[in-house]
Amino acid sequence: MQYRPLGRSGLNVSVISLGTMTFGEQNSEAEGHALMDCAVAAGVNFFDAAELYPISPSAETQGRTEEIIGTWMKARGCRDKVIVASKVVARSPAMPWFRGPDHRLDRANITAAVDRSLKRLQTDVIDVYYLHWPDRKTNYFGQLGYRHDAADDGGAPLEESLGALQEQVQAGKIRHVALSNETPWGVHRALALAETAGLPRPMCIQNPYSLLNRTFEVGLAEMAIRGEVPLVAYSPLAGGVLTGKYRGGARPEGARITRWPARYARYTKPRALPAVDQYVTLAQAAGLDPAQMALAFTLRQPFLASSIVGATTLTHLENNLRAADLTLSDDLRAAIEAIHARDPDPAP
Repeated sequence: MQYRPLGRSGLNVSVISLGTMTFGEQNSEAEGHALMDCAVAAGVNFFDAAELYPISPSAETQGRTEEIIGTWMKARGCRDKVIVASKVVARSPAMPWFRGPDHRLDRANITAAVDRSLKRLQTDVIDVYYLHWPDRKTNYFGQLGYRHDAADDGGAPLEESLGALQEQVQAGKIRHVALSNETPWGVHRALALAETAGLPRPMCIQNPYSLLNRTFEVGLAEMAIRGEVPLVAYSPLAGGVLTGKYRGGARPEGARITRWPARYARYTKPRALPAVDQYVTLAQAAGLDPAQMALAFTLRQPFLASSIVGATTLTHLENNLRAADLTLSDDLRAAIEAIHARDPDPAP
């Protein structure tokens, strides 16, 4: 396993981190514990969670993921061996179980969210704490172009959100602040506030990045490198479609897109599956596992600190973890770029 700096945090994180959003829905507590054991044995030291999880979100299951991580850390006595990240939800009227239907990234909501996550995780401090998505209306979760809404009140100002996080840092409840599903404007604004107002500096940004969605390269890659706010990539396998398991209209029993096709429609758009066919065919011709090739592609990017890998079985996780040791040849990278040039970003 390789390790890279997480911005200016002083933390070195494994280039592959463990996504835990299946714990409590697709995976039982015992299965979650086994997956975490496997990850740590392979050198993974970075776990990704959120108050939202597990996925698909519901009032009945919300928080189970953090609870499972908490029972694992307590049972193994290994809190000091893992870097734990979690997130606070922003405005989401469709999910009123989060502190009411108008919850925002303000002081009251952030304070309550941190305290509840700490309790579920059975820990005194969260190492990395993300604003899960912006409070303002902007382009994220598959929306490419920004469409300004003059009627939007903007939600809680970023100054207020970062100020609330600063209080949590000062209280010793979180160590480092981060952004997720953010835009270049949001990252720039956060960095400016850190410099001019003394607010916490974001240490990384968690956005989607994969062979099917390279939009991060357009405006955020330069921000990540020059601003020292590296990417922690989510969905590097595009919801699992880059494994090839959904080719030909297949819908494996229990798989994420099989269970929640509407929620993950961003990965099965009309251009996405034909592009997947090209990448899977390329990997197989090179004698590579398609998932490992897709993950290895993300790991070679200079703006990336870590790619988040989720898995529901030990076999899948072990297979994905091998991508950390895979080097793509120049010819293979050129072939990947050729596919991308013909059909760029079919699943943003």
